[in-house]
Amino acid sequence: MFFNFVDELRAAGISASFKEHLVLLEALDKQVIEQTPEAFYYLSRATFVKDEGLLDRFDQVFQRVFKGILTDYGQTPVEVPEEWLKKLAERYFSPEEMEQIKSKGSWDEIMETLKQRLEEQEKRHQGGNKWIGTNGTSPYGHSGYNPEGVRIGGESRHKRAIKVWEKREFANLDNSKELGTRNIKVALRRLRRFAREGSAEELDLDATIEGTAKQGWLDVRMRPERRNAVKVLLFLDVGGSMDPFVSLMEELFSAATAEFKNLEFFYFHNCLYEGVWKDNRRRWSQRTPTWDVLHKYGHDYKVIFVGDAAMSPYEISHPGGSVEHMNEEAGATWLQRVRQTYPATVWLNPTPERQWGYSSSTRMIREIMQDAMYPLTLGGLDDAMRELTRKKH
Repeated sequence: MFFNFVDELRAAGISASFKEHLVLLEALDKQVIEQTPEAFYYLSRATFVKDEGLLDRFDQVFQRVFKGILTDYGQTPVEVPEEWLKKLAERYFSPEEMEQIKSKGSWDEIMETLKQRLEEQEKRHQGGNKWIGTNGTSPYGHSGYNPEGVRIGGESRHKRAIKVWEKREFANLDNSKELGTRNIKVALRRLRRFAREGSAEELDLDATIEGTAKQGWLDVRMRPERRNAVKVLLFLDVGGSMDPFVSLMEELFSAATAEFKNLEFFYFHNCLYEGVWKDNRRRWSQRTPTWDVLHKYGHDYKVIFVGDAAMSPYEISHPGGSVEHMNEEAGATWLQRVRQTYPATVWLNPTPERQWGYSSSTRMIREIMQDAMYPLTLGGLDDAMRELTRKKH
């Protein structure tokens, strides 16, 4: 039983021994868990996964082997009737049609109107410009088009929603993923600065030989250990519009963890707010206050943001503008605090540089970063590392 599961785990690089297989079977035999798919998932994960960096790979294997067993796992339906959001057909909007569709106004007006729609609407709508539905020009629903609105369910198409009403699960980046090209590591090495500091800890062989030859007796010389003195804070945008760049992000993350001994990383979504997190599966329950990060890590840290900067401008400029929660302070406020705390700060953008001018949010963040935004290419990495090296705390 479960031999295929064990084989798939091993093929994915997860150590799954015969002993662990027996432990799982014994636990099932003694009924230590409830007889539910969710309980079995957590039991098998606790049995086989010893390193949280392998959790994402375990989830992929589990989903592949036990396909369909967790069809409802991790999903929290919104309180809008599903029938209202049933997508019957895709609708194509021409540039001319998009140009004619106007925003309802300010962020406050959009949210207040949504509250009214929820109170008044009684049935499903499709293709309209007012009610919560699909394939229309209403600011509420999905699979249509509106310059500014609230996406309820569905998938992002135009990346213009100012709020997203759904529970979203993001996967952690896998730092064991090997690079497709070693040149990214070479570019990152420009930031490395080695220094000899602290007490004498290692033998200086050349100086010992020279001293012994001069003195005529054994003259042991010691020196401080050679260390990488660079300290890096890495902030990674995950989920939503960043999904197409997961592979590239994993390569960068793998290179950064390999190159920098003093590296701390945190995840955020779209824009920096009052909280960041280390584990995307616990991003609501185990958050780190951004204030704690600013106070814990010294001014000598180099800060690297990685994200496509594609979002509603309200997420940057307005309190409450986040697509996921009611943030008390605007994202721009937090980005400026980081800039003030860490003079050496850059933003790496995986979107091609030629497209930056079409996004107002990208222009806003670039201005906050004082033009220290670079494309996530080998040339861009090289320029970003030069910029960080020039900046002194």
